[in-house]
Amino acid sequence: MEFKRTSGILLHPTSLPGRFGIGDIGSSAYQFVDFLCEARQSLWQVLPLGHTGFGDSPYQSFSAFAGNPLLINLEQLAEWNFLTDDDLASAPVFPKTKVDFGQLIPWKHDLLSRAARRFSNQASDEWRESFSNFCSQNGWWLEDYALFISLKEAHEGAVWTKWEQGVALREPQALSSWRERLSDRMQAAKFKQFMFARQWRHLKQYANQNGIQIVGDIPIYVAHDSADVWANRPLFFLDEAGDSTVVAGVPPDYFSETGQLWGNPLYRWEEQRDRVFQWWTARVRETLKDVDIVRIDHFRGFESYWEVPASEETAINGRWVPGPGAAFFDHLGGELGDLPIIAENLGVITDEVEALRNHFELPGMAIIQFAFGSDATNTSLPHHYVRNLAAYTGTHDNDTIVGWLNGAGRDDSTRSVEEANREIEFARRYVKANGDEEQWDFIRAVTASVANIAVFPMQDVLGLGTEARMNQPGRATDNWLWRMDAEQFDSELASRLRELTELYGRHPQQNGDGD
Repeated sequence: MEFKRTSGILLHPTSLPGRFGIGDIGSSAYQFVDFLCEARQSLWQVLPLGHTGFGDSPYQSFSAFAGNPLLINLEQLAEWNFLTDDDLASAPVFPKTKVDFGQLIPWKHDLLSRAARRFSNQASDEWRESFSNFCSQNGWWLEDYALFISLKEAHEGAVWTKWEQGVALREPQALSSWRERLSDRMQAAKFKQFMFARQWRHLKQYANQNGIQIVGDIPIYVAHDSADVWANRPLFFLDEAGDSTVVAGVPPDYFSETGQLWGNPLYRWEEQRDRVFQWWTARVRETLKDVDIVRIDHFRGFESYWEVPASEETAINGRWVPGPGAAFFDHLGGELGDLPIIAENLGVITDEVEALRNHFELPGMAIIQFAFGSDATNTSLPHHYVRNLAAYTGTHDNDTIVGWLNGAGRDDSTRSVEEANREIEFARRYVKANGDEEQWDFIRAVTASVANIAVFPMQDVLGLGTEARMNQPGRATDNWLWRMDAEQFDSELASRLRELTELYGRHPQQNGDGD
């Protein structure tokens, strides 16, 4: 599927400003949509919206279908009388420019549980009917998720393979007994999902009405400690106890001499093809209720994937295994129609992977930071771009443009200092950067390119350094923390983006679309 010529900003909702320790689906999200409109942007790209687990990574969630309760806006719950002003006044003093998950999580979940109890005791008939309809329509995933998350709480966060055998292996009698014991917790978990869906879809509607499409993100793999794996064990390579026998990763590359050992369980694409295809179709269908376009992370895994024995400590001793290939996307297209998908094809990509992507006319990705490691033949350079492409100044895994140019991240790859310095010098020459707000030279280069989609992390638009980096792959802590300040929604900044957008024809009005 080829997209129209547009541009937008990458900003995860957790990075929005607000008084309660984390960005959420409240007034600042609507304010950001207004900022995008003022800047003539057409896309808001987010990271996965799932219920995050240990490490707070959006790419390791407890469910492929559940939303993140931490994104629920508390002020709206107070407006609906499920929280009080006193509840909100209990908020600790949170940092303004980063998320303190350790302080935030227990406080916010306590308030959300309090709201769930008030809902149960005093909700109107209209509210109860709406909640009942939500539970009925989503019961096929919601029941397993609510029981899973309640069981985790009851077992003090232990991985599901450490629960007693009956419930870990989903024996019917054990499940029935635990459902009865945990009925209140399960109702609270369902309430949180109800509120997340209600708030997020209202925000999406507001964005769409203002000409903004939401670009979402689906990680190819799911976390082992998730409702998805616990409830669908036959779909994954697990032993009798539920532990993974082989896990996902990537071999040694530019960033790591030992590769990356992600540890996610792998799908039984061949042995359980129909069931895995059906599960994935449901996953994409549900995601497209919350977003308009989907970026599929690690697209190359559909052509072939790196399989590592679960006993290994690094990703070196793995092997390439054929993925589901074209049959998967034929099935997906047959079920869902046109596929509004961006294929993340970064890293070492083979001709076979590109043939698969091109066959389904899915735009790939180009990151301008990856363009300067060799010479003018590097295909990541803007003069090599094609139209059916999503081009970025950086992603959540990159340093910011300012941090990258200043050399703060030169030790996060296998390059020598000399190689990194040559790369930066080439980059500056290529975009004619002169040392004054150099990030705008890179934003201009991407905006001016023929790529139909151009996206910039908000940190690059703001000209922030490495302190605003969202994630550093391989680093176990201090990721996913960055937040904006409310004062950074600046009309002068919007005007600057708007000028570039209109100059290079990326606003829908210039493409025969919009009012």
